[in-house]
Order: sequence, then C-alpha cells, then structure tokens
Amino acid sequence: MALRNWDSLDNWQKFDMLGLIMGITPTAIFPPSNSIPKFREDFAKAKHIVVVTGAGVSADSGVPTFRGPGGYWRNKRVQELATVEHFEKNPSLSWQFYHHRREGMVTKLPNKAHIAIAECEKRLKSQGRRVVVITQNIDELHKRAGSENVLEMHGSLFKIRCTKCQDVTENMDSPICPALAGKGAPDLETDEDSIPLDKLPRCKRASCGGLMRPHVVWFGESLDPSILAKAEEEIEKCDLCLLVGTSSVVKPVALFGPRLSILGIPVAEFNTEETPVTKSLGYHFEGPACTLIPEALARHESEPEYHFEGPACTLIPEALARHESEPE
Repeated sequence: MALRNWDSLDNWQKFDMLGLIMGITPTAIFPPSNSIPKFREDFAKAKHIVVVTGAGVSADSGVPTFRGPGGYWRNKRVQELATVEHFEKNPSLSWQFYHHRREGMVTKLPNKAHIAIAECEKRLKSQGRRVVVITQNIDELHKRAGSENVLEMHGSLFKIRCTKCQDVTENMDSPICPALAGKGAPDLETDEDSIPLDKLPRCKRASCGGLMRPHVVWFGESLDPSILAKAEEEIEKCDLCLLVGTSSVVKPVALFGPRLSILGIPVAEFNTEETPVTKSLGYHFEGPACTLIPEALARHESEPEYHFEGPACTLIPEALARHESEPE
C-alpha cells in the first residue's frame, strides 16, 4: 500500500495509517455527515475526483450482486464457482456459469448513476478537472455509459485470456462458442451438461489453441499489478473520493477510502447500508446510487454553463454575431 508523503503526516495520522495496515479501521472524531450541500462545496473545489464503485452501482440495472439474493447459481455459491480450482476441476461448468452471466448482460443498460458519473467526467474535463472510475465490477456498464477513465480492478466479462499463452482479447460474441449456445440456465433442475474440452472457447492465435478462461480476477487470485499501480497513482492525486455501492470488504480497494480520510481528503460513501468503513469517513449517504449520484454530481452553480473549445478568433465572431431576433 503506497503512502502519500509519510514524513509529512502527523503522529496521529501515522498511528491510524499503521492501524489500517494491520486491519484496524479508524473511527473519525465526528460521525459522517449526510449534508448534500456540504458535500457539494467539496465537489465544487475538487480537481481530481476518484469514484470507487462496487456491485451496488449496477444493482438498479438488474445486475445481481455477489452478496445479495443473486449470489447463487444452480444451488452453488458464486464464491465456489469463481475460483481457479473450480475452473481446473470443471471448466465446462465454469464456462456455462460465465456464459450465463455474459448473456444476461445483453439486456442490462447503464442506469442513472452510471450516466451521471460519465456526464460528470465529460463536463469537468472541459474545465481541466479529472474524474476517474476505479470499479470492482466486471459488467462494463461504466464504459457503456460513456466513462473513459475506467480502471477495471477485477477484469471484464467481455475479455478472455488464454491459459496457455496468456493472450487477452476482447470478446462480445453471443454465444462465445457454438457449444455454449443455450447453456448455463441457473435452474436447480437443469442437468449439468458436460461440454467436451475441445468445444469450449479456444485461443485463436496461430500454433496455440489453448483453453480460454474469463479475464476476471477470481477469489484467491491477485490483482493485475499494472492496474493496481494505476489505481494507486489516481488515489495519490485524489482530492475528493466517492465510494459508490461498494461493500468495502475486499482489499486493497476497501482501504482506499479510509486511507484518504486519514489524510484529510473528503470521502463520501453512497450505499444502501453502512459498511465496515462508514465511521471512518467524512460523508455517508444512504439510498440507491441511481437516486443519490445524479444529485451529488450535477453541475454546480460555480461551474460555467457553457464551454467552447477553440481559438478565440474563430469562436467569438460567431458567438457575438447579430442574432436573428435583433432588428437589422
């Protein structure tokens, strides 16, 4: 865990940071605020906003969460299926499960929270301000909503990786291979069809042909070090952080909010319930993300209403030309 300017921290900050490293989440002196106007003041001043998202941000798009009622498939916990061990033991069943998840995403659309985050990024970019999304989701709904600065900590349902040559490719095919067509129904009564290994998704690189796997981070696997390094870089520059729909349980992402809060950076949690880090943060807003986020990230009154990019000698004559409503 990178630590910003350790020598510049006071003793209490160092104490809290060491506690965090040891798994002890500090409690702020004051309870988190639920004042939107106060949050909006911090939002208006922020130049580098990091939005950390979890399954809750996609819940209103109909995407089931790991820890919610949708955490089962054919009477199996998702945590049992999403492991290297399960894939190696039964790649056919693993691929049926992920095929079911991929096909289910076809009907899912970005909700108001995804769209508000994407629109905020685009609007603030024109003001020289940055918004970046660090997501634990694998559904790509942030990208589909229009967000450009997205770090996918746990990979993507629509990328696959060769278990032999490690080549990673984007794949939007439906079905991903002919043998999986119509497979993956979650009903308990469904028989477990065993698909032959050579009929499962295979690498298309010449002279390889290895078995492909979903390019996602499974339980027990480490995060991609290059993606983690980019996330750390964004956290180091952050001056306002939003935790949206994340349970704040899975590390190291769960530590981002408390770390920033210790350093005095405003951190706002948007969730349907409190999490293990709530009491360490400056703000906590309870409710669905699709209701809270559009209001939180709407244009602030201090922002310019219009922005035109280009040389003044080109823009100004057109902007100030006689309007059709003026007398000739």
